Amino acid sequence: MPRANRRRRDDVPLNVDRAVGGLTRRESYGGTEWFVRRVTGASSSRAYRCPGCQQDIAMGTPHVVAWPAEGIGGLDDRRHWHTTCWQARERRHTTGSYR
Repeated sequence: MPRANRRRRDDVPLNVDRAVGGLTRRESYGGTEWFVRRVTGASSSRAYRCPGCQQDIAMGTPHVVAWPAEGIGGLDDRRHWHTTCWQARERRHTTGSYR
């Protein structure tokens, strides 16, 4: 017997931001405010270097993207962090290069 498809409730509006790329939160780090978004492994298309541990984030690995909330930030202002490194960001010192 085929499975019945569940219909979306019409009384709950669709959150387009969440459907497209997850929810963006505002968090503090280093005395400034940052926008933070979790990225699924399926949506990451290349490897990045985590500024928290200076190790590569392999392609296909879920991680966190953070960018400054103040000012006009471009794509170059985004930083890709391991989720655990972002959670421990106040205990880590970011040194070295960013990719």
